[in-house]
Amino acid sequence: MHIEPGLLAQSKLVFAAGAAAMVFVPYVPTLLKSPKLWLRTVLAAVFFSLFMESFHLQAGPSELHFVGAMPIYLAFGFVPTLFAFGLGLLLQGLLFEPQDLVHLAVNTLSLAVPLLAVHYTLGRKLKEVTLATVLKLDGAYYAGVVAMVGFWLTQAEVAFTFADWALFASSYIPLVIVEPVFTLAILWLLQRFGQTRLGAVCFAERPAAATAQ
Repeated sequence: MHIEPGLLAQSKLVFAAGAAAMVFVPYVPTLLKSPKLWLRTVLAAVFFSLFMESFHLQAGPSELHFVGAMPIYLAFGFVPTLFAFGLGLLLQGLLFEPQDLVHLAVNTLSLAVPLLAVHYTLGRKLKEVTLATVLKLDGAYYAGVVAMVGFWLTQAEVAFTFADWALFASSYIPLVIVEPVFTLAILWLLQRFGQTRLGAVCFAERPAAATAQ
């Protein structure tokens, strides 16, 4: 889901920065008024960073990462996950890939916009976490990520073919198959810990994260 440095003109990067601000600013008051959400955001960012670094490879014109979006979303809630994407990409850029910092807003939008779409459609209606429902969440989310990467490629200074994008898109199929099982395993473990006082602070009150948190 990374857009490689040098593919987008400076004007497109400015547009991405403005769009990212419009995505995040409405949720800043919600985050600031709850120290509990601060902790969840930091934890979500750490897990997101670990997931990204655990598996990544070149896939066509972009990169395939193990994002872990749904276990993070269901465990920590919507707002912490949203901010964790930006924070995690910032940490990755500062610690491992400084060249990616120029596309921080671009790559953040590629993850944040699909999360918004999933949360306000399937996520808020989710009453029970099953393999089938997590498959739907994952399928919808990664379809959004693939669409966002396709959008950025249409804006690139270098021409890409549909086959280039299709190669990247097909690389996410194994991830959509594997991640739901991983998600259920994580949530099963959290059920044990979530009933403790510390667990109630660290993790979302409801596994479906159906509230705005």
